[in-house]
Amino acid sequence: MKNTDQKLTRQDLWKIFRGQIFIRSALNYERQQCMGFTTAMRPIINKYYETPEERAEIVDRHMQLFLTQPMVSAIPVGVAAAMEERIATEGDLDPSSVNEVKIALMGPLAALGDSLINGTARPIFAGIACSLAQAGSVMGPLMFLAVMAFITIGVRYLGVFEGYKRGVTLVTDMQKSGLIDKIGELASVAAFVVIGGFTPSIVSLALSDGLGYGTGEEFVTIQSALDGMFPCLLPLVLVLVVYALLRRTKISPVALMLLLMIAGVVGTVIGLF
Repeated sequence: MKNTDQKLTRQDLWKIFRGQIFIRSALNYERQQCMGFTTAMRPIINKYYETPEERAEIVDRHMQLFLTQPMVSAIPVGVAAAMEERIATEGDLDPSSVNEVKIALMGPLAALGDSLINGTARPIFAGIACSLAQAGSVMGPLMFLAVMAFITIGVRYLGVFEGYKRGVTLVTDMQKSGLIDKIGELASVAAFVVIGGFTPSIVSLALSDGLGYGTGEEFVTIQSALDGMFPCLLPLVLVLVVYALLRRTKISPVALMLLLMIAGVVGTVIGLF
């Protein structure tokens, strides 16, 4: 072992940060993100361990099953870095406790990352970007890329640097206060509300102008009558029907998409849509 009197520098943390970005590299179905996690630990391995036997020990420690949302996985990486530094410099931590902490953090952080990032931020900004793109603005995709890049890099940066700085207490305090569960629940509600608001601009369904009642100038289409009573009623009904089929039946999403395509073609041919 070498450099046992030195702490991790900011330059070391930047190397860990860059390694964490590739957390999903060599993802496998046996141990999931273990190889990416171990790669993020390379600055620690190179700084504190010299012999092949010592390095093999820490590599084996982190080549165990690890899986959580890729962006928030930066938090366990930062926490593990702090623990590995303490093991190497002070030797007052049981090495097996590193994996115990990682396992304890996987589930809560996966729920938090999926609800906030995948379930809320990404659909919201994707919907805004699609609306801008449909209006002919190139700012739609550019805005989406810029915002998601900012979120992605920001979450990873805070995870590594704050995770290292505050250690295990960072997420332990959040779990004890119930903050993770509260944030996840609120994020889910916000995501449903926002995505529901985008339904009229994303889902398009209207009856044919040939369907109506009256004659001549008094002819009124059924679609215009529906819009007068309840704008965008048919897209809403379609979304609710699809949601009910996915929740209450065993139909697969692919089969449902094919069914909708067939229904759309048939409806257009017979003059329904």
